[in-house]
Amino acid sequence: MDLKAKVENAIKDVREFLQAEGGDCEIISAQDGIVKVKLIGACRGCPFSQITLKMRIEAIIKERVPEVKEIVEVEDE
Repeated sequence: MDLKAKVENAIKDVREFLQAEGGDCEIISAQDGIVKVKLIGACRGCPFSQITLKMRIEAIIKERVPEVKEIVEVEDE
């Protein structure tokens, strides 16, 4: 299983939380331990988006996929 597939699998629980709040995230790429995500819906532009990104999305992914070093938000790619 490649890194992106592992991350997609790990993020399922986070997605449920984000979707319940009217948002979501899309995995753009996962390479060399860096995962690029795009926040969409209510998450995009939310004042708490960086907290959600680091404390929820990044924490869970790093816990479940130890080879991930960092989660980075991107606008469009």
